[in-house]
Amino acid sequence: MFSYLRQRFTSHLRERSRRRARLVSKDGRCNIEFGNVEQSRFVFLIDIWTTILDLRWRYKMTIFISAFLGSWFLFGLLWYVVAYIHKDLPEFNPSINHTPCVENINGLTSAFLFSLETQVTIGYGFRCVTEQCATAIFLLIFQSILGVIINSFMCGAILAKISRSKNRAKTITFSKNAVISKRGGKLCLLIRVANLRKSLLIGSHIYGKLLKTTITPEGETIILDQVNIEFVVDAGNENLFFISPLTIYHIIDKNSPFFHMAAETILQQDFELVVFLDGTVEATSATCQVRTSYIPEEVLWGYRFAPIVSKTKEGKYRVDFQNFSKTVAVETPHCAFCLHNEKEAKAKEKKGYDNPGFVLSEVSETSDTKM
Repeated sequence: MFSYLRQRFTSHLRERSRRRARLVSKDGRCNIEFGNVEQSRFVFLIDIWTTILDLRWRYKMTIFISAFLGSWFLFGLLWYVVAYIHKDLPEFNPSINHTPCVENINGLTSAFLFSLETQVTIGYGFRCVTEQCATAIFLLIFQSILGVIINSFMCGAILAKISRSKNRAKTITFSKNAVISKRGGKLCLLIRVANLRKSLLIGSHIYGKLLKTTITPEGETIILDQVNIEFVVDAGNENLFFISPLTIYHIIDKNSPFFHMAAETILQQDFELVVFLDGTVEATSATCQVRTSYIPEEVLWGYRFAPIVSKTKEGKYRVDFQNFSKTVAVETPHCAFCLHNEKEAKAKEKKGYDNPGFVLSEVSETSDTKM
C-alpha cells in the first residue's frame, strides 16, 4: 500500500513538473522569463503608451488615482505659494482694500480645493482668480492645459485597455484535449474550436507550432525548436466561416512530426503543440490572436469528438456545449506508420504480384493410346 501511494505521489509530482514547463498555458499566456537583460528598465518609459496598456488593472488604477491626486496637490501647493508671496493669507492681516490673486484662499486646504476646481472645471464660483496677479493667471492657464493632457491620456488608456482585442480572444475557446483518430481514411490529429459570440472573426486563419528539443547533426541542442503544423478544415484553413464550432485536423503523413509516434509511446514524448487562431474582430476591425497548447498527456489516441450540433424542430441549429470537449473511443491504428503499410499492402493485393521466375511450359498432347 505504501509503495502504491509513493508511486502515485511520484507520478503526480512528475506530471506537475511537466505541466509547469509548458511555454503557453491553456488560456494563451506565455510562460517565459527574461534574465540578465543589459538594457535599463527605463527604456520601457520611451514606449509609455504600450507600458501603460500592458499593466494590470490594479497598477493602472493606482497610477490613474495617483496622477490626479498628485497633480491636484502639487498645484494646490503652487496656489498656496502664490497666495503666500502676495500676502493674501489671513495671517498677514491684509487691508480691506487689498485685492488678492485668488479670492477666498485662506490656507493649504482651500488652495487644494481651488486646484481641484480648476483642473476638473467644476467652478463653484466661491473662489476665483482676479486680474491683480499675472502669476496666478499664468498658473491657471498652465494647470488647465496640463489637466486636459492628464485627463485625455489616462481616460484614453483605460478605454483602450477595455476595447483591446485580447478581451475578444477570451470568447474563443479550444477543446481541453486533442484527439487522434481516422478521418477520411487518414490518421489525423483533431482539435475543436468554438466562437462563443454570434459576431464573426473575419479572415480567420489557423495554424500550429510543435515545440520540442532537438539535436542537430553538429551536436547542437536546440530547446523550443519550432516545427510548422498545418491545420485544415474541410473548406481550407483560411477565411473560416466561424459561426459554429469547427473541428480542425492535421493529417499525420510522412511529413508530419507525429508520423513516427505511436499510441504506446506518445506519453513518453517531450513536445508541446501550440495552436494559433488569427482573425479580425468584426465590430472593431482590430486584429485578434487566440492561442492554446497541448502536451502529450492532453493528446488522446484512439478517440474522436462527440457530436455537438443538432437541428431543432423549429428549423434552428443548436450547439450543445456540454459535449464540446467530450470524446468517444473509436477503433484507431496504433501508429501512422502501420496504417501506411496496411494501405500499401492492400493496394498490392488488388494489383497482384508479377513473378519474373515463372515460366510457362507447354505439354505436347498425343492422340495415340495404348490398351
